[in-house]
Amino acid sequence: MKKILILFALLLSYSTFSQRQITLKEAINIAQKNSPDYQTILNQNQSSYWRFKNYEASFLPQLRLDATIPQYLNSVNRITNDSGQDIFVRSNQSRLEGNLSLNQNIALTGGTISFSSQLERVDVYGDINSTGFALTPFSINYSQNSLFYNQFKWDKKIEPMLYEEAKRELIENMEQISLNTATRYFALLKAQVQTRIAISNLSNQDTLFKISKGRFKMGKIAENDLLQIELSVLNSKNELTTNEINLKKTSQNLSRYLSIDTENFLLSIPKELSTFTVTVKKALEEAKENRKAVIEFRRKRLEAERNVAEVKGNNRIQLSLNANFGVSQQGNVFNELFKNYNQQQYVTLSLGIPILDWGVSKSRRKLVEANKDLINTNIEQDKQEFEQEIYLHVLNWQNQRNFLETAEKAQEIAIRRYDITKKRFVLGKITITDLNLALQEKDKSVLQYLNSLEKFWLDYYTLRKLTLYDFIKNKKIEVEDIIYN
Repeated sequence: MKKILILFALLLSYSTFSQRQITLKEAINIAQKNSPDYQTILNQNQSSYWRFKNYEASFLPQLRLDATIPQYLNSVNRITNDSGQDIFVRSNQSRLEGNLSLNQNIALTGGTISFSSQLERVDVYGDINSTGFALTPFSINYSQNSLFYNQFKWDKKIEPMLYEEAKRELIENMEQISLNTATRYFALLKAQVQTRIAISNLSNQDTLFKISKGRFKMGKIAENDLLQIELSVLNSKNELTTNEINLKKTSQNLSRYLSIDTENFLLSIPKELSTFTVTVKKALEEAKENRKAVIEFRRKRLEAERNVAEVKGNNRIQLSLNANFGVSQQGNVFNELFKNYNQQQYVTLSLGIPILDWGVSKSRRKLVEANKDLINTNIEQDKQEFEQEIYLHVLNWQNQRNFLETAEKAQEIAIRRYDITKKRFVLGKITITDLNLALQEKDKSVLQYLNSLEKFWLDYYTLRKLTLYDFIKNKKIEVEDIIYN
């Protein structure tokens, strides 16, 4: 490691045994398992997972039991007799009914077929008690709400895309956790370094003030120079207080995000990454293959086409089909229900044609077509922004390592210059103004280096998020060990 990193390591090496030493990589690993953001995205992904499982299950056979156990009725009801007259009769009876059905959605047609068995018992109470049974041992029913629009066909296309989006979004969110952690990590790292520098500056200024007081008594410096040095001591005290407050705040921010019960961290300066090359072409290829947005573009187009198909399918002629075939029997003795079955079958084709709707059907169709065109236009704009973001970030990343090297070199020069200037001041060869200027440039260069190092790492994790690709290992980024309970 270069000299300046060694210097920072020495500045940060002071610690008590209670301090927790942590690297950027360790902090990210902890955040990707314990942070509030991780818990949120895990819950979101579980919701998407179970939605997809529900969709898959909808195309599996569904066995269902419906029963009325029992229904008792004792009331006066109005009925129409065989002569067409309405009369009132008292009904005192109980009814017990059970229906066992096996239902299956048919993706090819958009309808539902069901196989069912039904048994009903009616007990009549009064002057003459009686019991009746009705049995439908076997019945096949097919129903379809629309012959021109197949909802299942569109679900087959769209639901898997939604699930794939959710999986890719999970990986993107995990990379966002890396970015969030790095931001908090560097905020605390800079606060620690600035606090150490403030402590060192205060100590140096206090020493120089003591030396200057002796030189003032000997008449070697003017009172104005002594006052300026004393002012520097007071400013250093205020700077230290400000940095200590910022250190406390940034420590709390990192501690809460990592869900760790300590705020006493000792951070290490991240090492530079191994050199690797990222081309715009490669970044765009990986982004188009891995990012959620690419699936989202296709899914939005399909949803717009589905809405148009639904309106066209139901807008003019509305057709629905219901058909049934089975056997049944009824009687007063249960054991005789299984003899001489009666056939039952029916087919119902419902037709609805709007004759005069004052343009409602046309306006509804034009509306969804306009929405489809708008969605396609927005998608094209989003695609351009998607590609431009990657293009600009790759260009920026290609220069970021050079910026970091320049900032590191500038920092080394500023620190060496300050050390030389301080020695010359002690020897009385320069004024306090020159010393303060050198001190300010030294502190500024240290902060600029840390800012450049922070931007280097944030740009790196942004590049990973934009492409979902690890350019160091040359592999796609994957999230494993996601357990659905």
